[in-house]
Amino acid sequence: MAKGKNVLTTGDVAKICNVAPRTVSKWFDSGQLKGYRIPGSKDRRIPMSELVRFMKIHNMPIDGLPAGNIRVLIVDINSELSEQLAQDLRNKADYDVEIVHSTFETGLAAQKFAPHVMLISLMNGEIAAAEICKSIRCDEELQTIKILVMAEHLTYTEQSALMQKGFDGYVEKDASVEDLIRKIEETTAIIY
Repeated sequence: MAKGKNVLTTGDVAKICNVAPRTVSKWFDSGQLKGYRIPGSKDRRIPMSELVRFMKIHNMPIDGLPAGNIRVLIVDINSELSEQLAQDLRNKADYDVEIVHSTFETGLAAQKFAPHVMLISLMNGEIAAAEICKSIRCDEELQTIKILVMAEHLTYTEQSALMQKGFDGYVEKDASVEDLIRKIEETTAIIY
């Protein structure tokens, strides 16, 4: 299994839990382990966060889970601010952080880096945040990425509109690093 996968096959889950793939299929089919089926196929996919929940409920050891830090992809055309934010997240939360400066780079980085969270700055109209969100939500391999928007003083109505478009949350652009880390951890709910 590749390091940092957000969605697992039944074979991946079987290896982690030290059981046969058929056992994982039974857990899935009975509704104990939640996930989804690939359209037009019988193949099953289980989000990593769901596997963690399942393992904790059943007191299974989670030491078989792939170790790693939360991966954050920052999408911002402002190089200076994004570099400072990346350094703060690395130092204070030990996150793996990468930065991209365009809508085009975002898609490539999402595939290669497999972030848990994407932070998209709305401070400049050159980043097509809605287009990025739509592309991520339509890609089966990337659907588990949490997408947070960084902006200044959005109204409740504007925040609600973002959520309806598929974003997972909003962070004030001038929020403290500690507040941003708290928001990332609330949004991901990844335990490993």
